Amino acid sequence: VAKTIVKCPHLMSDSLEHNLKPTVQWLKELGMDDSQVAKTIVKFPSLMGCSLEDNLKPKVEILREYEFTDIQVVRILSTFPVLLGLSSKQVRTPVSCLASIGCLEESLVVHLHEFD
Repeated sequence: VAKTIVKCPHLMSDSLEHNLKPTVQWLKELGMDDSQVAKTIVKFPSLMGCSLEDNLKPKVEILREYEFTDIQVVRILSTFPVLLGLSSKQVRTPVSCLASIGCLEESLVVHLHEFD
């Protein structure tokens, strides 16, 4: 927790009820267990300040447009949560390209590391 606060001190001022709890709940609804949620937040603490409706959900919808399963979406996001902080174009471009050649989610994660 301390490392996360140091990386993103704004979390201390974010509303627990309006920002933090809904994001954690949404990650669990995607299929993440408590351990995956914790690892995802540690890897990308800024996630907790992102808008669910304007930022997080649209990124998941992009993955679903390319027929990634719920399990694949969870693996992608828990491995590379920074994806949620990218612009929609930065997500859509490599996903579109890799999906057109039938890539697995591991290939997507490897490719997205270029944006990290």
